[in-house]
Amino acid sequence: MRVPVSLRPLTGADYDEWNEVRWRNDAWLKPWESGDPLHGAPITYKEWMKQLRRNERAGTGAVFAIEQHGRIVGQISLGAICYGAMRSGVVGYWVDERCAGRGYAPMAVALLADWAMFDPAGPRLHRMEIDILPENKRSRAVARKVGATLEGVRRAYMYVNGQWRDHESYVLMAEDVPNGFTARLMTGNSPS
Repeated sequence: MRVPVSLRPLTGADYDEWNEVRWRNDAWLKPWESGDPLHGAPITYKEWMKQLRRNERAGTGAVFAIEQHGRIVGQISLGAICYGAMRSGVVGYWVDERCAGRGYAPMAVALLADWAMFDPAGPRLHRMEIDILPENKRSRAVARKVGATLEGVRRAYMYVNGQWRDHESYVLMAEDVPNGFTARLMTGNSPS
């Protein structure tokens, strides 16, 4: 399976394109959108970019554009990065509704996992979590396609659509795929 997507860090110059794709997909993404239970003030794209760069410098998070033929078709992030004895992080992603079902999200997760776990320039993590709402069948299919293992349910894990929601927790482990997640996905050897 060869899916023509790539990842690159989001930049301030992406504002117009990212904004158009994200807000065109607002209704599509709304059921899965997390939020601040304290309803903090919204931030601008420029403020968000500053926050992203601070997180990258601190090594606590990274956000990438998912691109297909040079156009943004989604976003993937790695956050809550812990080092030391944990060496873990949490994955979040979304894709344009027009691109759903084409394998873009699983390939983006595989590319991110390879960077985060095996690339010397990445954080060299041991495990990555994908936490999803139980009714999010598409995201569950992504987790399974990349070979993530269901560990269980996290009660009231994240604030989504005005309430604390349980999430299914899937995990990717570096030792499970020593030759890389992308290679396994491309050869079709991922459990599904």
